[in-house]
Amino acid sequence: MASAKQTTQTLAHLRRARDLMDRAYAEPLDVPTMAAQALMSPAHFSREFKAAYGETPYAYLMTRRIERAMALLRAGSSVTDACTAVGATSLGSFSSTFTEIVGETPSAYRARPHEAAEVMPLCVAKILTRPVRYA
Repeated sequence: MASAKQTTQTLAHLRRARDLMDRAYAEPLDVPTMAAQALMSPAHFSREFKAAYGETPYAYLMTRRIERAMALLRAGSSVTDACTAVGATSLGSFSSTFTEIVGETPSAYRARPHEAAEVMPLCVAKILTRPVRYA
């Protein structure tokens, strides 16, 4: 989804920031911290990230956090434990974001059976259970 104007070097810097989000999703990450990883100003980083990946850095980070929370909820964690484990500081905001991305509340997701994800190959389960933002 990268634009024609984005150079290979710019994309490499953006990947460094995206890798940071993938690796340290539970840490308190903000746009200036992510931008520093990409060697860009926060505003420039946000524009370039959205042009390359189709979503803002914050939206990408929240999707990664929700993805991990989904795995924790499938494993039987409480909603509160999943919320704190992924770095969310507010249970209400976490629940709202979870519901927006997944389409159901964390409690409803946790209560639903998930046997299919447990018996399929991990590579397939990761693809099928990855949350997707449609907004």
